[in-house]
Amino acid sequence: MKHRFEKMADAHREAVVNIYNYFIENSYAAYPDETFGYEIFDYFQRISDGYPAVVVKDAKGKIVGFAFMSAFHAVDTFRKTAAISYFILPEHTRKGVGRAILDRFEKESRRMGIEIILAHVSSLNKDSLMFHEANGFEECGRLRDVGTKFGRDFDVVWFQKRLEP
Repeated sequence: MKHRFEKMADAHREAVVNIYNYFIENSYAAYPDETFGYEIFDYFQRISDGYPAVVVKDAKGKIVGFAFMSAFHAVDTFRKTAAISYFILPEHTRKGVGRAILDRFEKESRRMGIEIILAHVSSLNKDSLMFHEANGFEECGRLRDVGTKFGRDFDVVWFQKRLEP
C-alpha cells in the first residue's frame, strides 16, 4: 500500500476539514448539508481524545483521508463500545486504505479493552454499506427516513462488529 498513517494533530486541521466539507458537499457520507469552518476540527479532536485518530497520506505526502474513533456513549457502562468514523477521498478508496485503518483501529481497540465497534451509515451511501458488510460488521439497527439531504430522505443504518480477543 502506498498510503501511510499519521496520528491526527492540529497541523492537519485544514486538510481534515476540507476533506469533511468535500463529503458534505458531494455525498451522503457526511450528514450535514452545510459546510463547516475549521473549528469543527476541535470537535473531532475532543470526541476522539483517548481513542485512535489518524490522517491518511498518499505517496506524495498529501492528506487524502482521516479516521477516528470515539466513545459510543458518555456513560462509563458503555466503555467497551466505541464508534468509528472514516472519510477517504474517492480516488483513494478500493485500494485497501479503509481495511488498513480498520485493522489498525481493531488492534488498538483490543489494547484499550474495546470489544465492540459501531458505525452508522446513510442508507444512500452504498459503498460504505458494502464496506462494512464485507469487513465483518452486521447491521444491528435502522432508523428509517430520519435524514433528508439533496432532497432525498435516507435511513441511518447502524453496524456492529464484535472484536475477537
